[in-house]
Amino acid sequence: MLTNPNNPYDEVFGNLSKIVEEIVRNMPEAEHARVIGYTIVTRHVPGEPGTFTGGANSGDDDIPYEVLESDTHIFVTAAIPHNAQYAPYADIQTNVVRICIDDHSTTIELDKPIDVIHSMYRVHRGVMDITLRKVPDYR
Repeated sequence: MLTNPNNPYDEVFGNLSKIVEEIVRNMPEAEHARVIGYTIVTRHVPGEPGTFTGGANSGDDDIPYEVLESDTHIFVTAAIPHNAQYAPYADIQTNVVRICIDDHSTTIELDKPIDVIHSMYRVHRGVMDITLRKVPDYR
């Protein structure tokens, strides 16, 4: 873990990382488990990314997803069911994204227009990550 001499919390976060690794290592049936990454958010300051969770409570056919937004991008993460028969995909359009898995889909309407050409999605180990670049606002 990289440390920043100006950040007094680096030592705390390093210790927390060791604690989490120890907990995972001692879990039942976790002989090959390991911590790949984590995020610690200590406060929410205006202007920093915010998280929106959706899909799970709207209906039985909805695909659970989470949205994180920054100044330049929108990031969508969706859980892919382990029993999916066909490759899931994301239909990325200017103002909407559809997550499609087998005969189910979830539509996410976007507040800001998206640069479709510079947006993409990736499916890996049961998770779909969608990266959407916002169209710059030149006002």
